[in-house]
Amino acid sequence: MVSESGQEWRGKLGQMSPEDLDAFLERGLVMRLGCLDADGFPYVVPVWHEWSGGRFWVIPRARSEWAFHLERDGRVGFVIDLLDTLEKVIGRGRAELVERPNTGGRWVEIATRMSVRYLGPNGPSYLESTLDQPRWLFSIEPETMRTWQGVGWARRYWVEDTGGPGFEEAHGLGT
Repeated sequence: MVSESGQEWRGKLGQMSPEDLDAFLERGLVMRLGCLDADGFPYVVPVWHEWSGGRFWVIPRARSEWAFHLERDGRVGFVIDLLDTLEKVIGRGRAELVERPNTGGRWVEIATRMSVRYLGPNGPSYLESTLDQPRWLFSIEPETMRTWQGVGWARRYWVEDTGGPGFEEAHGLGT
């Protein structure tokens, strides 16, 4: 809730509603997906994704190193965010192997939708030239997911009585 104090630029502050979350994830925003490599170290990669049915779908190329990591250990962390608005989704979950590398699998339909979302109307042209290249299909079911929208702090981070303005004042919120 933004007051009439001229701070509308902050946008709507707080967690995203389920509708806001779906709209945010429908945009062509890259997910940074973290998994564990064979030595147990974090391995982070930018990936296209699709949000559908309460899970994310990702499609690694046949030789993508991160696909082998997901196959071995499905634990993942992820973030999808916009720097200019501070909107973000942060979570963790488990990746489940749906298809081993193949051509013509279920991944094609998902990849076609992704190509339009990320590249616009010419996206399918990009995809068509690589359809003979095998790909994996994984789904990621989030175990936890936190969202944020608006330019401001979540109340849980705010420490009162530090000598500065209080939370409401600092965020232009009405009392």
